[in-house]
Amino acid sequence: MATFTAAVTWALREGDDFASGRYSRGHDLRFDGGVTVPGSASPHVVGAWAVQEAVDPEEMLVAALSSCHMLVFLHLARLAGFRAAAYRDEAEGVMETIAPGRQAVTRVTLRPRIDWTGPAPDAERLAQLHHEAHEGCFIANSVRTEVVVA
Repeated sequence: MATFTAAVTWALREGDDFASGRYSRGHDLRFDGGVTVPGSASPHVVGAWAVQEAVDPEEMLVAALSSCHMLVFLHLARLAGFRAAAYRDEAEGVMETIAPGRQAVTRVTLRPRIDWTGPAPDAERLAQLHHEAHEGCFIANSVRTEVVVA
């Protein structure tokens, strides 16, 4: 078993009106490695009360799925004898209404592009590696969101 931590801190800012809902959704996310990232609600959810430059939970979910897939994929590719030189992914999450008053990120599409040194896997082996990476990704195993590799 492993335990992971993150500290989330928020405070009312000068000029905010909490009672009316007119307050910044900006906050800080501090991770156990010491890095602090600015967080916010998505502008799609709270409009002007979001911090545009900050990371929102939906983006973090998409990034977590993409990062986890990449890390497992690279490990599996190495074990299979392939040598990756670079990996890029332009992942995209879609949020939809799943019931009245309830929304969820229902689908995340990963678009990995890998540069290889030496022989690259053929299309069938590449698809197999991505399938195995999906099966081994802790984050994908933790969510109901459909994850697709395009």
